[in-house]
Amino acid sequence: MKNAKLALIYDFDKTLSPKDMQEFHYIQSLGYDNPSDFWKECGVFSDKHNCDAILSYMYLMIEKNKNLTQKQLIEEGKYVELYKGVSTWFKRINDYGKKHHVKVEHYIISSGLTDIIKGTSIAKEFKKIYACTYAYDEKGRILWPSRVVNYTMKTQYLFRISKGVFMETNDEDLNSSTPDSLKYIPLENMVYFGDGSTDVPSMKVVQQNGGTTIAVFGDEAKKNKAEKLYEDKRATFFVKADYSRGSRIEKIIQGIVDSLEVKNRLEDYR
Repeated sequence: MKNAKLALIYDFDKTLSPKDMQEFHYIQSLGYDNPSDFWKECGVFSDKHNCDAILSYMYLMIEKNKNLTQKQLIEEGKYVELYKGVSTWFKRINDYGKKHHVKVEHYIISSGLTDIIKGTSIAKEFKKIYACTYAYDEKGRILWPSRVVNYTMKTQYLFRISKGVFMETNDEDLNSSTPDSLKYIPLENMVYFGDGSTDVPSMKVVQQNGGTTIAVFGDEAKKNKAEKLYEDKRATFFVKADYSRGSRIEKIIQGIVDSLEVKNRLEDYR
């Protein structure tokens, strides 16, 4: 029996980690006592200049620290905390998939920063990280934002993964017609993990194409947001962001792996 492929696709902030990645250390290093003050400034800048919210935070991050380098951003990753069980999640799920003839691949699609994610302890677990990036000079100093991933742009990366067109600059192959039989991973074999309204377009695309969507929440105060995604039929499940052994999230993914194994076995009988 051949192996099926399953893509687990995660937003990062508040999905694998309890806060925005800049809030663990970087914003405080700029002199803010409360990270919410930084985000308020981003909102003011965005309104004043009719600027995309993601570009606004990318601008203020470097406006407040003109000496910021790629190396420093990567180092910020070591401050990022993860939800319970995340550090061992990938190996457990990969091993379970292997046991059931399913190859599990992990991806990030985030409006956070690629280089901060690269500095985290779990960066090596992802086949591809799609997130905001800066362009750098030969000394690693920031020149300009080179890629912005906002809530609607996230959807293009679902199709990149599905078609196996991983290079961000390869738009020709992304936009060409690809028969379902040649898809790298069908959309129906995707699970999208998110935490809020910015994930709605991606959730909608995955659900409409037969995949699974999971809305996670970190604590009871944020449960309503995840539950609303479920009630609005954006999320197939809403669960607490606990990735530990035996958790509800683990059981859901194991169930999906099991179903793919059965589907594969039935295909062998054709």
